[in-house]
Amino acid sequence: MKAESPLVGVGVAVTDRGRILLIQRAHEPGKGLWAVPGGKVRLGETLEAAARREVEEETSLQVAIGPVIWAGETIGEFGHIVLVDFLGTITGGELAASDDADDAVWIDLNDVETLPLTPTMHELVAVLRDRMS
Repeated sequence: MKAESPLVGVGVAVTDRGRILLIQRAHEPGKGLWAVPGGKVRLGETLEAAARREVEEETSLQVAIGPVIWAGETIGEFGHIVLVDFLGTITGGELAASDDADDAVWIDLNDVETLPLTPTMHELVAVLRDRMS
């Protein structure tokens, strides 16, 4: 059943030496597709706190949250989802897929689009490439 109002989701683009951290989604929406770590904001939770929590839940990494890098929305079979993606920097932990992620990998930013991505990832990758050039 679709929500009666938009859901708010966050993501974190963690980059390191030309690579980006991606997870393979374990559940809908986008089951099996690749995206930056992220998920829904809980009631009473700040965007930044949600972003930190989601990265740790999905990858076992702790991150410092930087500025917003991309914002957008998707409207489709799973409802209306407003997305806010931040830049992030690793502060601790060891990479291991967990929670809502079937896999977690570092991939060269130039190779990201060889993977099946969630629809909004293409826009985020374009922003990141512009920023790195």
